[in-house]
Amino acid sequence: MTEGDRYLYSQEPPQFNLVIIGTGTIGQEHMRVAAMLGRARVHGIYDTQAHSLDAAEENFKKLSSDTLVRYPDLQSACNDPAADALMICTPNYTHFEVLKVAMASSKPIFLEKPMATDLQDAAAIVAMSASYSSFIQIGLQYRYKAQYVEAFHEALDRRSLGIVKTISVSEHRPPFLDKVGQWNKFSRFSGGTLVEKCCHYFDLINLLAQARPSRVYASGGQAVNFLDFEKDSERSDIDDHAFVVIDYNNGVRASFTLNMFCPDFSEEIIIVGDEGKLIAQENFNFQQQAESTTTVEILKGELGVSKKMDVSYTRALEQSGHHGSTFYEHIAFVDQLEGKSVDCATALQGMWSMVVASAAQQSMITGQAIDIEEFIETNDLKILQP
Repeated sequence: MTEGDRYLYSQEPPQFNLVIIGTGTIGQEHMRVAAMLGRARVHGIYDTQAHSLDAAEENFKKLSSDTLVRYPDLQSACNDPAADALMICTPNYTHFEVLKVAMASSKPIFLEKPMATDLQDAAAIVAMSASYSSFIQIGLQYRYKAQYVEAFHEALDRRSLGIVKTISVSEHRPPFLDKVGQWNKFSRFSGGTLVEKCCHYFDLINLLAQARPSRVYASGGQAVNFLDFEKDSERSDIDDHAFVVIDYNNGVRASFTLNMFCPDFSEEIIIVGDEGKLIAQENFNFQQQAESTTTVEILKGELGVSKKMDVSYTRALEQSGHHGSTFYEHIAFVDQLEGKSVDCATALQGMWSMVVASAAQQSMITGQAIDIEEFIETNDLKILQP
């Protein structure tokens, strides 16, 4: 190989060692994406379930020849001197306790969404992260989906729509998948559907509104999914549909629609400003295993140029997890490990997504609109008070 051709076949070796804590579906997705990105090596894995570790190790052999360290306990996983960063991918209800152990290591931490299932725990995480010697990144990866990247660029960077006035988001999809122990079928373990699943969308809406929410009203419940499901004599109580309305203190109004008893997946966001309208859509028919279709359309009428774009990542990235968004989430994480300034989900942003979701869930129970400042005071969330 000549000196001039040395870059054709060379690849920089991974610079960082990752430990994956929790090797279920999302943990294995992070292992797969880390191997694909190649900037950080999966060094070790830990899970309380031996069969999850076995499955993760077997599947990882298809991606890498690296030998994985299997830790006997959480403390060993968090405090391995060879590990540069920790990725917490355990069930929702364990996040806070696992995080406290992980933070004792002073290592950089990736914490999957939702950051907690309880608002007081989320507030504690925000306070802890403010004085943490390293950093904590929250796994709100939908902000890296192709259609939302483009929507944010058009609405916030280019100001193609003028001043944003209304935001409407919807998701239609099949029911929750099975999890170890079926923890996601019960609100006390998941945090509730709007916290567990929809914190992604409330994060997007909060970012687009660029203001604090002031009032939340919601209607929804459990209509179809898991009505007869029981485990250990406890019946599933997980909501499968909801309509949420959010007012922001700058006058922006938003809505969110969820339906989880549909035959396929679709997402839509409609942003309307005083100079135009944006529609971003994603459709994925997993029944036929067809590729997803993702478009962004801008309608300006007589105020300017309208356009419609097909947006996507490469097929390999689309298939790597969450339509490529996890891959770009990893780029942000490794960039932070390298000391670069990045735009990623902070603990405070993660908590605000939980506040909207939790207020919506309370509204569904009470039938009343929730004043957010009163909600913050009632729940003793001093970290959020102006």
